[in-house]
Amino acid sequence: MIDPTTIDQAIRHVLVVDDSRAQRMLVTAGLRSWGFTVHQAASGAEALDLCSKIEIDLILSDWMMPGMTGIEFCRLLRQQHTDRYVYFILLTSKSDKAAVAEGLEVGADDFLAKPVDSGELRARIKAGERVLAMERMLRGNNALLTETFVKLRQLYDSLDRDLVDARKLQQSLIRERHHRYPEGAISLILHPSGHVGGDMVGFFEITPDLTGFYAFDVSGHGVTSALMTARLSGLLSGSSSDQNIAIARGPDGQTGRPPAEVAATMNRVMLSEIQTDRYVTLAYAELNRATGHVRMVQAGHPHPVVQYADGSSKLLGEGGLPVGLFDGAEYTEFQTCLKPGERLLLVSDGVTECPDPAGEELGHEGLERMLQHLSPLRGNSLLDALMWELARWHASEEFPDDISCALFEYDGPRAS
Repeated sequence: MIDPTTIDQAIRHVLVVDDSRAQRMLVTAGLRSWGFTVHQAASGAEALDLCSKIEIDLILSDWMMPGMTGIEFCRLLRQQHTDRYVYFILLTSKSDKAAVAEGLEVGADDFLAKPVDSGELRARIKAGERVLAMERMLRGNNALLTETFVKLRQLYDSLDRDLVDARKLQQSLIRERHHRYPEGAISLILHPSGHVGGDMVGFFEITPDLTGFYAFDVSGHGVTSALMTARLSGLLSGSSSDQNIAIARGPDGQTGRPPAEVAATMNRVMLSEIQTDRYVTLAYAELNRATGHVRMVQAGHPHPVVQYADGSSKLLGEGGLPVGLFDGAEYTEFQTCLKPGERLLLVSDGVTECPDPAGEELGHEGLERMLQHLSPLRGNSLLDALMWELARWHASEEFPDDISCALFEYDGPRAS
């Protein structure tokens, strides 16, 4: 019987290796809050030097780094002669079998998708603690390791069955995937990278002429992000000011709140009521279907795209702070006016950051090229074709991140 105290102490020193200082600081903050002593390195060479001076228990290393890659760093670490085992987790957007096989071959123990989900990271570290405790206490006892992994597999199988049902429930949050108005149409698509995800898109009625139109993305993946998605969807559902933070009641009746105020309210709710270490990127637009006028806010979400009748397009917004990071964060509203035949598209970063087999991200320019090519299509046919083009770019239908799209196509004011 393994002493639980020994398991908890199996990992004390953690080394975070990433050429991005921002990524290192983000991961380090979470690790320190869990009580680990955290060391940082900006390159594989610097990490190897630290490992020679400090007894590191766990390494979280980025796969793609200039100079020495995470794979090369792992190979050199395993070649060092030591009786002390270091648990090695690769942080990567790679998901193909060949890449996973390469990582396992050089000695990686686990993989974690970027951006790092704190809940999943904690679970992977717990697994690492168990492995290291058993390795140090029962060196060579393969039977115990096999028994442990069998139990984990049974647990994953059980979770997998539950997640299948959770996926169905999350998809049901989108009440309509295509809605036709006299002035135009809204089309939506939601494609989690796993069973459930942190993306959501939708729309709601404010007045007979005004429609709220949104896309948001909770950081991370999995069940925790999906629960957050359901909670935040509730803030943008319903058709009254008592139910929906984007609707206000004034002296002349119901109207829409300014989009910047909507983002600020969601930020306040996340920090005061939900109180989580996750954050959310948001793009929210208020559509005036009678005039084509649109007022919007962008809070860390990819730029909204307006596509013109000739197939060309334009990016809107200046970025903005994500929701749920800073108390009192301020957001800026911007506006545009759609003409008949033009459309507004909101996408998650699963689209713009989707990598090709060489690791190059699609980016906004790549998205605009795809939209130009697909400009004759409309509605869900356009979104389905966009997914197909994205799979062709990625060389796989298994995407590393959740993907969501919300499309509004403006046909012009209704006939009087």
